[in-house]
Amino acid sequence: MSELQFFMRKLHRVTGPVLYWNLLGMICISLMEGIGIYMLVPMLSLIGVFEMGSTSLHLPWVSELLHRFPENGRLLLVLLTFVVIVSGQAWLQRLQTIRNTRIQQQFVRTLRMETYRAIIMAQWSFFLQKRKSDFNHILTTELARVSQGTNILLQMAASLIFTGIQIGLAFWLSAKLTTLVLVCGLVLFIFLRKFVRRAKQIGDQTSEYSQSYYNGITEHFNGIKDIKSNMLEKSHISWFERICGRIERNVIQFSQLNSGTQLIHRVSAAVIIAAFIYLSLHVLAVPPASLLLIILIFSRLWPRFTSIQSNLEYMSSMLPAFRIVRQLQMETEKSREIGGIAAASGEIKDQDLTVPDSRTFRNKANRELNGQDEARPFKPLVLKESIECQRVNYRYEGSETYSLREVYASIPAKGMTAIVGKSGAGKSTMIDLIMGLVRPESGQILIDGVPLTEDRLLAWRSSIGYVSQDPFLFHTSIRENLRLVDPDASEEQMWQALQFSSSATFVRKLPQGLDTMIGDRGIRLSGGERQRLVLARAMLRNPSVLVLDEATSALDSENEQHIQEALERLKGQVTIIVIAHRLSTIRTADWVIVLDEGRVIQQGEYQQLATDPVGTFSKLLNMQAEVVGQ
Repeated sequence: MSELQFFMRKLHRVTGPVLYWNLLGMICISLMEGIGIYMLVPMLSLIGVFEMGSTSLHLPWVSELLHRFPENGRLLLVLLTFVVIVSGQAWLQRLQTIRNTRIQQQFVRTLRMETYRAIIMAQWSFFLQKRKSDFNHILTTELARVSQGTNILLQMAASLIFTGIQIGLAFWLSAKLTTLVLVCGLVLFIFLRKFVRRAKQIGDQTSEYSQSYYNGITEHFNGIKDIKSNMLEKSHISWFERICGRIERNVIQFSQLNSGTQLIHRVSAAVIIAAFIYLSLHVLAVPPASLLLIILIFSRLWPRFTSIQSNLEYMSSMLPAFRIVRQLQMETEKSREIGGIAAASGEIKDQDLTVPDSRTFRNKANRELNGQDEARPFKPLVLKESIECQRVNYRYEGSETYSLREVYASIPAKGMTAIVGKSGAGKSTMIDLIMGLVRPESGQILIDGVPLTEDRLLAWRSSIGYVSQDPFLFHTSIRENLRLVDPDASEEQMWQALQFSSSATFVRKLPQGLDTMIGDRGIRLSGGERQRLVLARAMLRNPSVLVLDEATSALDSENEQHIQEALERLKGQVTIIVIAHRLSTIRTADWVIVLDEGRVIQQGEYQQLATDPVGTFSKLLNMQAEVVGQ
């Protein structure tokens, strides 16, 4: 329940006074509904339609007011008053429903943005421990359940207020009869508590099955080529059928639970009303008008009890979603990349979420959610001398083995540096440290002799262009893919970047040029074309440092040559760092760093290391030359 309390406090901060106005509206609607229904029978009694005996309502001023009108117009006046009250209540109910929807959607929109921003701004090491499908699951299914839970909570608050006020009106009409109804309702509520606990268990299963569903289909479609190639369709269809069956049974179980409690309420209502009528007519000799009042009170209060019970069950089934979203938020808060990143990126800071002025919070949140807050400008660093690693040690969270140990390395500016070594030697980890994606456990990274600290991290990262082994392109046009790094880039700048990356020729041959749709992850292009487009996108950023993380490992000789030509044009202008397994791609490198089991075992100029007969680098070159020769 602590998660629910947390989100309710957040709801209050987001909505502010609107929440109180909403509460006041609930009270007004409840009063009008109670007055409209409960007062009809007593008012008819006052004008002499029938007698209520000892249970008659004594309102002298109302009686005096009614008797000022002609006798044949009193009934019309009472009925007209009843219609006006009920119509007004219906109109207010409509406004209340719209306001509730706005409150719910504003809260959920804020929650979505906060959760997404928290994930995006987390450290790179956080993503190494999580599955991407978990984020998809939380941002879609679990946040939708939180939204639904918020709506149910608002409905339950309305039901409780309605019930409380109607109980008060019912006590005013008949304390004894109302007490009897309340006792029956309390006994039934105690009996049905076990159903609420069962609803929470079903909610836990809902989250578990939903997460498995998302994880499975994401992995299946990521590996669809392997599935088709190895004829694994049958096994995956069988898995999908099983998980769908579990989800189906889970939904049916909750439906059975909820409909079962409603059945108990309705049967109990029928039994209690029948017992009231029998006792009233044959034992207590209650007048027919009073009996009508008993039935009226019961018929208004009992459905409220049923509604509250149903809302409690639904709310209990949604509690796991509140817990999962809150848990993710706490994890991302602990893994937040740097303290000042929110300020530099126009984000909502932690203190903004707890400000006492709710109007200030809402206005700021709305500006940022609508993209009206500009990110604070920062000037990218320009590498002039070198990047240095001094006694750097690093190991991934939960691992006892160091990925990098006592690393001393230097990368000269404006040249091409190759980082080589066997698989698992620590090459990609070293690149992550240089780019500031992870922080060393000990030691430091120096940029032009100055330590890479948090206050310089954003400026440093904005000066880096990164091209990975697995190029990522969005399912949109080439133009939009390029503009991801610079939304204001002109067409001339885009063509210059394409020319640099040897992409201009093939882009011009496409049916719609820059506006050609390239498919999911660029599937309509070849591997070499995708790689060169990503290189063009990196160059459009005008980086001071260009990092290629095994960017040519999957390319054929022709496409590799295109990349090499592009890199040759950049030498002397940009600091190029290349990770390569295929050493033929780094033959034009100026500087080489050789890693083995997390240690730097060689570094120096390419020709110097290549001609060292006992060095590891020359051995690697000879081994690959022998493989190619065979």
